[in-house]
Amino acid sequence: MRTRTLALAVPVLLALAESAAAQQDAPTTAPPSAQSAEPATLPAVTVTAPAGGPQPAISPDVEKFALPQTIESIDQRKIADTINIVDSEDALKYMPSLFVRKRNYGDTQPTFSTRTWGINSSARNLVYVDDIPISALIANNNTNGAPRWGMVSPEEIKGVDMLYGPFAAAYPGNSMGGVLMITTRMPETFEATAKQTGAFQTFDMYKTNGTFGTSNSAATVGGKLDRFSFFLAGDRLDSNSQPLAFVTNGTTPGTTGTIPQLTKNGLVANVVGAGGLLHSTMNNLKAKVALDVTDWLRATYMVGYWTNNTQSSVQTYLTDGAGNQTFGGVSSFASNTYNLQEQHLMNALSLKTDTKGAWDFEAIATWYSYMQDIQRNPAGVLSGANFTTNGLIARLDGTGWSTQDLKGIWRPFGPGGAHEVSFGAHHDRYTLNNPTYNTPNWITSSDSGNGTLFKITTAGAYTVLSNFDTTHGAGAYATPLQHTNGKIFGLSARGGASGKGVAYSLDNGIAPFVALTTTVGLAGKSVGIIGGGFTGTTSVKFNGASANFTVVSDTYLTAKVPAGETGIVSVTTPSRILLSSKIYRVTPKIMSLTPISGKVGSSVVIAGSGLIHAATITVGGVKVTAFTVNSDKQVTFTVPTGAKTGKVVLTTAGGKATSSAVFTVTP
Repeated sequence: MRTRTLALAVPVLLALAESAAAQQDAPTTAPPSAQSAEPATLPAVTVTAPAGGPQPAISPDVEKFALPQTIESIDQRKIADTINIVDSEDALKYMPSLFVRKRNYGDTQPTFSTRTWGINSSARNLVYVDDIPISALIANNNTNGAPRWGMVSPEEIKGVDMLYGPFAAAYPGNSMGGVLMITTRMPETFEATAKQTGAFQTFDMYKTNGTFGTSNSAATVGGKLDRFSFFLAGDRLDSNSQPLAFVTNGTTPGTTGTIPQLTKNGLVANVVGAGGLLHSTMNNLKAKVALDVTDWLRATYMVGYWTNNTQSSVQTYLTDGAGNQTFGGVSSFASNTYNLQEQHLMNALSLKTDTKGAWDFEAIATWYSYMQDIQRNPAGVLSGANFTTNGLIARLDGTGWSTQDLKGIWRPFGPGGAHEVSFGAHHDRYTLNNPTYNTPNWITSSDSGNGTLFKITTAGAYTVLSNFDTTHGAGAYATPLQHTNGKIFGLSARGGASGKGVAYSLDNGIAPFVALTTTVGLAGKSVGIIGGGFTGTTSVKFNGASANFTVVSDTYLTAKVPAGETGIVSVTTPSRILLSSKIYRVTPKIMSLTPISGKVGSSVVIAGSGLIHAATITVGGVKVTAFTVNSDKQVTFTVPTGAKTGKVVLTTAGGKATSSAVFTVTP
């Protein structure tokens, strides 16, 4: 409309200019008297303008289901006339009461906020492309919780509807902030388009200055052949961004180039460099086909494929004494450096009726998959402007979601009647798979990392024992085992000369030990002991108590458990004393009670085995306060005050023993 208005204005301005010129060239005559002047008749001027009122909704669902929210819409024509659209989220730029946190072209983290929920609450708004939710409800933040805007290119957008909250029952509860509905085109006649867009920005802050450019190439083709419709779209975006962050440090790292700064709270935040300088290349391929099965039933299938390759680099402002660039030991330079590879796939299948009668139904199934999503970054910085070779690999492969919707409308008074009832059912399933791997080489290591052998204490202390490399194996896939010589053995899935894995060992200086074939049993039981160098063994002890033993071979011997000794087993060989990796627990056993009845204060004798370290005794659940350990086979106790008739239970470090007989407490 602006073009037409300007076109209409030009002739009017020219006519006025010609009239003025004619008056200047005409001979001068005396002005006629006021009484003889006649009114002049001017030509008619026609003014046209768009019809008043809000933009009609784009999505057919708005009218079909009579959605009750406040709605604001923008169509393809208005987007083209008023917005320099490069990314799909640019379509929201001038919609009321919305804010899109877009930091750069190709941003993968542009959340949007409404008046009810802010940009850090990404899961409080829903974004749909046709029937497919692209809201990443795997998180509620302003990073990986952002909608997957890259799945729709600007050229395929027919229009956008914003349904402001609170939510309606037609959508899941996450729509409490609002529902954004992006409708894509489906041409009725053959069409083909091609578009090239360029954008650039200049940037100058601190010591970073330059021009950052973006290019976008897009093409579409579509049409309708009888009952079959199709639309294909391709889009490629290549962008360079300004710094998304500045690297700061609470101190001056002993170099030159630091820019003294304070936070808004007055804390030291000296600027030492710029981070998040992104170079992103994104590709989007989309296919949408529809078949009018009957005059009232349409089947639609849509598939989208999106790739992203992003490198994030840094710029240091620091130099050393020789004038060379340096990171000054500031680790934030490493966290702002990464590369990201993503491949996402989405699918949707729908069956929708348009009977123009009393009933209509819809069945919709969607699936969104993170086929590949891998980010690599170094673990830290070294001297100069160098990063550590080791780093981290974070993956989101396997993340995704699926949804199923069944909807219906009943119009008891027919189409356009006074009342109608809409109803439906919704199911969704979101899966988050986000492992992070240590890797010895953050650039070249396998996508799953090469793997790490580590130990962790019961207190949670974590220590890396060794990082795998491809030469000595990669990707440990079985639980490692420790040999009694102290070495760790295991298998890897990859690496080695053939690349098909290795059997590895790790000597981490752990001392040799002995392993017990069983760690619990009665006194006098024979126990197998595994180790090495047993030839010439001079003693075997259980918690310091000597045991009878027999050397079967240099790596195996047997020993009889001595009376009641729970504890570490030691084997003295000609070369060293070997200790067991686990405690042997001698279990107590009660064989008899004498007598089996008595009053409070009377003495009772327990006969059995493994009784030497008796810790507690109870009679009918009442604790005995006085007892004497006579030997490993006998304990004498006094029936306590309050004792109840019941079984006697004796506890040692090796376990509990319960009498088979019931002790009767007499008056």
